[in-house]
Amino acid sequence: MSEAVRLGNGETKRIVAGILAHVDAGKTTLSEAMLYRSGELRRLGRVDHGDAFLDTDAMERRRGITIFSHQARIDHGDLRLTLLDTPGHVDFAAETERTLRVLDYAILVVSGADGVQGHTETLWRLLARYRVPTMIFVNKMDTPGADRETLLDRMRRRLSDGCADFTPLVAGRDLGDMDDAGAMADASALTESQWEALAMQDERATDEFLEHGRLTDGRLRAMIADRQVFPCFFGSALRLDGVDDLLDGLARFTREPDRSGQFGARAYKISHDERHHRLTWMKITGGALRAKETIGRPPEKADQIRVYNGAKFLTVDEVPAGSVCAVAGPVHTFPGEGLGCEADAEDPSLQPVLTYTLLPGDNDIHRCLDALRELEDEDPLLHVTWQERLGEIHLQLMGSIQLEIIQQMLHDRFGLDVTFGPGSILYKETITAPVEGVGHFEPLRHYAEAHLLLEPTGPNTGLSFATSCSLDVLDRNWQRLILTHLREREHLGVLTGSPITDMRITLLTGRAHLKHTEGGDFRQATYRAVRQGLMMAARGIVGHPQGDLPAQPLPDAEHQGNCRLLEPWYRFRLEVPDSMIGRAMSDIQRMSGQFDSPATDDGYATLEGRAPVSEMRDYAMDVNAYTHGMGRLTCTFAGYEPCHDAEAVIERIGYDPTDDPEHTPDSVFCAHGAGYKVDWNEVPSHMHLGYASDGPTEE
Repeated sequence: MSEAVRLGNGETKRIVAGILAHVDAGKTTLSEAMLYRSGELRRLGRVDHGDAFLDTDAMERRRGITIFSHQARIDHGDLRLTLLDTPGHVDFAAETERTLRVLDYAILVVSGADGVQGHTETLWRLLARYRVPTMIFVNKMDTPGADRETLLDRMRRRLSDGCADFTPLVAGRDLGDMDDAGAMADASALTESQWEALAMQDERATDEFLEHGRLTDGRLRAMIADRQVFPCFFGSALRLDGVDDLLDGLARFTREPDRSGQFGARAYKISHDERHHRLTWMKITGGALRAKETIGRPPEKADQIRVYNGAKFLTVDEVPAGSVCAVAGPVHTFPGEGLGCEADAEDPSLQPVLTYTLLPGDNDIHRCLDALRELEDEDPLLHVTWQERLGEIHLQLMGSIQLEIIQQMLHDRFGLDVTFGPGSILYKETITAPVEGVGHFEPLRHYAEAHLLLEPTGPNTGLSFATSCSLDVLDRNWQRLILTHLREREHLGVLTGSPITDMRITLLTGRAHLKHTEGGDFRQATYRAVRQGLMMAARGIVGHPQGDLPAQPLPDAEHQGNCRLLEPWYRFRLEVPDSMIGRAMSDIQRMSGQFDSPATDDGYATLEGRAPVSEMRDYAMDVNAYTHGMGRLTCTFAGYEPCHDAEAVIERIGYDPTDDPEHTPDSVFCAHGAGYKVDWNEVPSHMHLGYASDGPTEE
């Protein structure tokens, strides 16, 4: 049961830190050990025993893996640490990426038995992208063969040469001696070469080292905060070795970020409690949040503020800056949203790459859709679409493990036992040259015409929308409405009916009728203009044609014009015994992949490169078979690239862009008091406005 309290505002240092790691590196075990050593837990839980404090979900306990990010509080000296435990499996990397946006510091766990893994490097790149200061805990040092200097050398080579063993700087020190920013460690704590290696990471540190032969705590804190130095600690979380050193290091070498006096917050997660109350998880970055205040766009009341510690929570009246809380009440918030003075975060770098069809069995399909919408609200990388024409629910997600979790959640939370059809690749489409599309919608007593310029913007840029239309031509409210209609739906390409991407769509001109135009008219005109432009791109038109186009074959495997089919690619890291590198290289080439020259180390060869998801998605099982369990494959999403077998895919799907009534390229005009359909290629001779883009050209 929750208890209403008010958080204090003492002189404690408030830090939000996340624990990240490759799966099975011991991340949750380290969280348990930190909670136990700080006195927050009386009994040490274990992941493999199903009683870990931070694995609060029943599925997590059954599977022995972390699926959702969880929160705990640790007090150590004057440090109040909010600890966020994140998933380690690559299928849930999106949950980890969302959490990174609210971290002051990160603790990256590396397995002493396995060293730096491919997913570890992916996490490292994400930490660099979000500029999160990072400390490293090398776990499982009690494993036979784990060598501190060897591991440190590998981390310097694969992560950063700023990795440094900080254990001697905290060993034997009292926390009371660590408060002064100008304090210096005993010079003998590190060798002269170790001090010099640290000083070489920063010019001011070099000056300080030349003057004193060592560095102040304040200088080290600044270098850590600027991601120039990455403190490393070594131990075994299961045996509680090295955990105190890590806690002391966090207390001594972190600094609280500057907090604004004005209210600001960053939402990073949406969840629902057992009563299906919607919770928005956020970090307060400035000022304070009080219960019953309004937040967000549109403004919504924060009915209840919860501060969680594992599965339990307290309801509070106010949370200060530097705290993490869950807020009940708002229903329009989303992960990454900036509240108050905070701006919205950029879109995540990860994207779903697979699509599945839900098989509802005896369950009502609309009840299944409602349940999936709730799960979609929680996970931005779960995309749920209702295919009206087929009467089917399609899911887009990251991988098979995520699909299993969704299936289990539908059973546990909603009592729905469903299955899924075979997964398929989520293709996308783009264009390679600009083209102007026209949409006209004029049944009786309705009127709208829109001209849109579709331009390619480069790989993995997504969609963007703009207007260059004069207000003298089309009123501002109609222009805003057209931009809204561009954003509100998923527009499909004409090669396979896959979503379009990597282009900018700009409103060039349009026309409304003073009496007959309604909002829905511009929706229809906008949708048709996008599709008509894509049809012309498939015909090879650049800019716009002169007059109508002659009847020619529809877009297909042989007639792609300026349209391109894209597919998701993996960035992979493959480690196999030296004797099997030939087989591995042959496999990658067969899968249309690309790789760098192999590297060898300790009897193992490593291949790094890129390959299509369609070819590599099941390859991990092959690697395990031909290496007899000695090989390891790590794959991460690397973006969308031109499809390696586009003609075969287009032919197999057999999509007819003129036989999709929800995404038609044709327009509707009016004559003699009745509306009539005009085929997309005849629109140029019927449209009411001339082309607005430069240069009518046709390839």
